[in-house]
Amino acid sequence: MATSPQTVFNPNVISKKIRVLGVPLDLGQSRRGVDMGPSAVRVAGLEAKLEALGHVVEDGGNVSVPLAETKSPGEHAAKYLDEITKICQKHAELVLKSLEEGRVPLSLGGDHSMAAGTVSGIAEYFRRQNQKIGLLWMDAHSDINTPESSPSGNVHGMPLAALMGLAPLELANIFSFSPKIAPENCVIVGVRDVDTAEKENIRKSGIHVFTMRDIDERGMRAVMEEALRLAGRNTVGYHVSLDMDWIDPEDAPGVGTPVWGGATYREAHLAMEIIADHGRMLSFEIVEVNPVLDERNQTAELAVELALSAFGKKIL
Repeated sequence: MATSPQTVFNPNVISKKIRVLGVPLDLGQSRRGVDMGPSAVRVAGLEAKLEALGHVVEDGGNVSVPLAETKSPGEHAAKYLDEITKICQKHAELVLKSLEEGRVPLSLGGDHSMAAGTVSGIAEYFRRQNQKIGLLWMDAHSDINTPESSPSGNVHGMPLAALMGLAPLELANIFSFSPKIAPENCVIVGVRDVDTAEKENIRKSGIHVFTMRDIDERGMRAVMEEALRLAGRNTVGYHVSLDMDWIDPEDAPGVGTPVWGGATYREAHLAMEIIADHGRMLSFEIVEVNPVLDERNQTAELAVELALSAFGKKIL
């Protein structure tokens, strides 16, 4: 990855109170090391750089996650589901508390199964105010498998299915309501690796999907503008779930399930800058940073850069 140009912090950034929440979860997938993702992103200077941008940042620490070796994986169709559900419930409660205290949750993963907790916490907070939220899912994968359709039984391929009320029910029913997002307000951007059964789940759910072909043909700006319009239509705002494998592995090598042909370094920044321009992001999460597979913490450093862009950093 080329060295990024020197940037100037935007003096017009609206200061936010941000709470960083770490979820060192690695039970949802089979490649170890992603549990160190929150630490890698913190080491890359997340808090200090957000504060330099003008935000007020506090670190809420990490959700406690047991070692895989100390727990039984349970059913092969959804391995470690019981433990993942408990962790997501804890994380959902921390997200909910952060919002109640006027903080913007910035969640660091960990594998993508943690999103079932992140989104549940946000959806519950606004449900209590009779409002609904949108969801922007930026990922190489659609993560809408169910235990019945998953070829691997890895739960990090199931969180969107849970949030849409399909399955697994344990994750779907956090805070005892489902679905967490209306399908017309759920948008996947940049997908390029979808299992056969997931295609049927996508059609069944009614969510919106923009593939990498859409980005190639229409450009990132046009896709993001439409995606944000859909996610934001008749909602209070939207959560942004950024899986680092959304970005091409040339720029983000430190991920567990890399897929060539992803968003470029500049496309990724443009997407984040457009999100910041719209000003309706309620919460942000970065998942699937795996330092074991990374090169000199390159992926974690890019994750921090993208978070800064999403929170208002501009070139001029």
